[in-house]
Amino acid sequence: MKITINQAKDYVNQEVTIGVWLANKRSSGKIAFLQMRDGTAFMQGVVVKAEVEEEIFQLAKGLTQETSFYVTGTIHEDARSPFGYEMAVKSIEVISEAHDYPITPKEHGTEFLMDHRHLWLRSNRQHAIIKVRNEIIRATYEFFNREGFIKVDPPILTGSAPEGTTELFHTKYFDEDAYLSQSGQLYMEAAAMAFGKVFSFGPTFRAEKSKTRRHLIEFWMIEPEMAFYKLNDSLEVQENYVAFLVKSVLDNCALELERLGRDTTVLERMTAPFPRITYTDAIELLKEKGFDDIEWGEDFGAPHETAIADSFDKPVFITHYPKGIKPFYMPEDPENKDVVLCADLIAPEGYGEIIGGSERIHDLAVLLERIKEFGLDEEAYSWYIDLARYGSVPHSGFGLGLERTVAWLTGAEHVRETIPFPRLLNRLYP
Repeated sequence: MKITINQAKDYVNQEVTIGVWLANKRSSGKIAFLQMRDGTAFMQGVVVKAEVEEEIFQLAKGLTQETSFYVTGTIHEDARSPFGYEMAVKSIEVISEAHDYPITPKEHGTEFLMDHRHLWLRSNRQHAIIKVRNEIIRATYEFFNREGFIKVDPPILTGSAPEGTTELFHTKYFDEDAYLSQSGQLYMEAAAMAFGKVFSFGPTFRAEKSKTRRHLIEFWMIEPEMAFYKLNDSLEVQENYVAFLVKSVLDNCALELERLGRDTTVLERMTAPFPRITYTDAIELLKEKGFDDIEWGEDFGAPHETAIADSFDKPVFITHYPKGIKPFYMPEDPENKDVVLCADLIAPEGYGEIIGGSERIHDLAVLLERIKEFGLDEEAYSWYIDLARYGSVPHSGFGLGLERTVAWLTGAEHVRETIPFPRLLNRLYP
């Protein structure tokens, strides 16, 4: 019977065959312990000299790191292992021998590991992080499908930008100017006018020359848009969505979180509702904490966001930012024309903003005025203006950054570990 490692629990005390790679090994004169992986999980294989042919035992002792082979043996429960099972090995059939594998169990520098990202993905830690990423993606589809959303795919090449073109990658689209998308939001607004509640999940690009641990050049966004939703309606969706993601990871990635050394007691507190604080009150809070350098009307930096988040034990919404530091499509607060109806969700533990969202302007006259105010080309946005011209309604949306969310839930220090092949300011390889 050929199985995968993650199926081991269903084959206790049965003889099975698994195709694996050797992650690591240790051996003595009478026993060899093989740390094996097959892409689904890691498991130990135990080769006892007295229980196998001499040729098999010598083969096991001579296996090199990342050699691929078929291993046959009996699955047993193993309470000492976090995985819970191991194999008593009976035979080994080498498929492909690996020699001088560059990433050994010793310490390696970050640049070396990034140069070998195509191999670093095989490591225990990276495997765990990407498995959590996959669970977040799976849970995202489950949540939005359950809530009645339709998935719509916006274009990656666009002729206009939701937040201006200063941080976009420019390209020629035959004889026209085009940009790699920084957000699918404007197109999702069009989709919301057709389907009511929609979401997208895809790559986005920012030509931002940043080297911080929170930034990537290419990253993935989940962007829902909802017709007939005001800001508070959207905030409720956001907190329920994030709480659902956290619970899904806790329920389905317990082994990966343990392998990463993640303190799950922190994550277990992440239930809805989440606290809310206005931008104005956040400024006062920062001044109380000794941040005299921040003034009303300025955007928050990483230290400011961390200080605000540290005042709460859950993610916190910062709402009603100044109009001057937010994009053109956000409507003014009817009770205070200096601020707009928006919110950022700040994750705990210094991971910063994981969601940005707002109501969207649906009044045609206001939208035209705002486009002019921002110096945008009205012709380039003519299709978007049509949304306000033909039966628009109050609507809201948000974008969740996948990599920052993965970093927060796994405890990863840098977002470069949370995407299979990161694109950074000075890295386009591998």
